[in-house]
Amino acid sequence: MLNYPVRAFRPEATETDRFATVATKRTPLPTLPVMGMQIVDAGTETTVGHLLDATQTQQVFFMNAHCANIRAKNEDYANAVSRADVILPDGLGIDLAARLSGHKLTENLNGTDFTPTLLREAARRGLSVFLMGGKPGTAEAAADKLCLSIPGLRIAGTMNGYEDAADETVAVARINDSGADILLVALGVPLQELWLTRNRHRLAPRLQLAVGALLDFLAGNVKRAPVLVRKARCEWLWRLAMEPRRMAHRYLVGNATFMARAAGAAMASRTPEVTPIRRAMDFTFSLAGLTLLTPLFLLVALAIKLDSRGPVFFSQIRVGKDGRGFRMMKFRSMYIDAAERRAALLASSDRGGICFKSRNDPRITRVGRLLRRSSLDELPQIINVLMGQMSLVGPRPALPEEVAAYPSAALERLSVRPGLTGLWQVSGRADICFDKMVDMDIAFARSRSVLPYLLLLTLTFRVVVSGRGAY
Repeated sequence: MLNYPVRAFRPEATETDRFATVATKRTPLPTLPVMGMQIVDAGTETTVGHLLDATQTQQVFFMNAHCANIRAKNEDYANAVSRADVILPDGLGIDLAARLSGHKLTENLNGTDFTPTLLREAARRGLSVFLMGGKPGTAEAAADKLCLSIPGLRIAGTMNGYEDAADETVAVARINDSGADILLVALGVPLQELWLTRNRHRLAPRLQLAVGALLDFLAGNVKRAPVLVRKARCEWLWRLAMEPRRMAHRYLVGNATFMARAAGAAMASRTPEVTPIRRAMDFTFSLAGLTLLTPLFLLVALAIKLDSRGPVFFSQIRVGKDGRGFRMMKFRSMYIDAAERRAALLASSDRGGICFKSRNDPRITRVGRLLRRSSLDELPQIINVLMGQMSLVGPRPALPEEVAAYPSAALERLSVRPGLTGLWQVSGRADICFDKMVDMDIAFARSRSVLPYLLLLTLTFRVVVSGRGAY
């Protein structure tokens, strides 16, 4: 193990940098009300400067979807959260919950990224940190990693979360004797928050953070998601893939439960905007669907490959909300030269108006005809829904050349996200003419309630089973 710098004196911070201006005024951190909690609404630099400049004890908790679910069921944890000095937003779930109430948080301050940034500024100020938690050896390994990645960081001491923490009086005395300015406690939710709340009056470090799995990540016990996955805010999907048995209930059942609670809290606090509620339901339902239908995806992919030459998926630029283009995904149901043959078939369209649709389209493969009849070719659009390019319910996304030929009245279709299903699907699908389809889509776009969304989603299952209007 590395030799940690010995605590001696705290040098005065003389250089001016991006954090220095934050510390000149002790104004409270801005917050937003989310699900009955005051969540910090500030960037990393502002928050770090505020916490390190504090002269009184500050207990900092991170709040994510999993924590919110525990808070709803565990009264002791809920009380601990209510007593925290600072609650930081951690993850996509809290951001979505804020949007349901009509707010937008400034930044995602997840503990795994935020805490090392805080420690870098702490090192510059000459402050020391004590690491508590994890299995024997984890805190020490994390300390080694921090010393290598943050030059000058002073480690006051380490302690595991098992034998070392068994006697709370001894553990508190050991932390206080170390002279640490900052305490990181990684015992897992809700044990770490309960431990900090219970011992607040006895702990000397003026900044105390409950950091969850941070020490395990630093020690290499748990591998973090690639940077691109983290930037897409899908790190939970990575953890689900790495530990499916342990994480399945937390993320699949837990995320759906959280979004239901978030929607309920938003409705109770104000008259919520329908758009963020629909988006929350899109995210929850598409995530569950993508997970449950993975075996079916694989079977369809195999059938396509065995039936005809070409890729499994077909993607095409379609026009989405506000006229923005996106690449829509489908299972390939046509031969690979279908685009070149389309012009010759326009005269045989079975749908009146602009949008082309042919009952006996010769470009469709044998497997493709079955996929279209059962609507299985549309399943990959669940990914488009998850990415926010589409909704589960809304007008079907049109081709750019179709939109270019729209009459002015039809452009209102573009005021909402395009959907996997909609009014025309449950009313006859391909048997509906263009003008009637537009009227239906505009009626949905003007709806200010989530009830049509839920009703159409339910009716779609009946239509898919019957195969009405599908070809």
